[in-house]
Amino acid sequence: MNQLQIFLPCAAGVEAYLGAEVQRITGAAERDLQTLRGGVQVHASWRDALLLNLHSRLAQRVLVELSSTEYRNEQDLYHAASSVAWEIWFTTRQTFKVEVTAQHSPLTSLNFAALRIKDAIADRFRHKSGARPDVDTQWPDARIYLHLTTDRALIYIDTSGEPLFKRGWREDKGDAPLKETLAAAMLAASGWDGTTPLYDPCCGSGTIAIEAAQIAC
Repeated sequence: MNQLQIFLPCAAGVEAYLGAEVQRITGAAERDLQTLRGGVQVHASWRDALLLNLHSRLAQRVLVELSSTEYRNEQDLYHAASSVAWEIWFTTRQTFKVEVTAQHSPLTSLNFAALRIKDAIADRFRHKSGARPDVDTQWPDARIYLHLTTDRALIYIDTSGEPLFKRGWREDKGDAPLKETLAAAMLAASGWDGTTPLYDPCCGSGTIAIEAAQIAC
């Protein structure tokens, strides 16, 4: 089975709890898992990626790493994205979107970095098939993520679609609702194991209680 480098972003401070959850879901060995700032990286299979999308309560998304290269400027980003075989991930009939995050990147414009990635993807498709996919910033078929550090560019494709905090049960929401992933993180940090009663006297719309009920079931 093909092995993937998977990155699961999460809220700050949740990384250790997410690492334990990833191990529990995938059975990954410690050597295959790394807790990083803002998420967890794991060497795993496609089956594991599906399981993480289905069962992770702490991850925001499940991203598959497609490229990891050093860079100095936007042209380096273009070359990195050009080397990815995008045609095996989506087609010219589908739409895509590029999002960029950065930590201490020397580049002055993240919007321009996103544009160079978009150009590289479009040019590769045009070179391979004579056509290119369109961009859809609202409801894309494929979501591409570029993360920049001081000298390294990492390109990911999203396997989750909607953010994983959207569990599908919330039909309405009150003012400033608590995200389900944060509620799950609070439960993990509290040490609650699902075997004892849980009381939330300030429950608001009940997000913590509902997360607890789903965990217990």
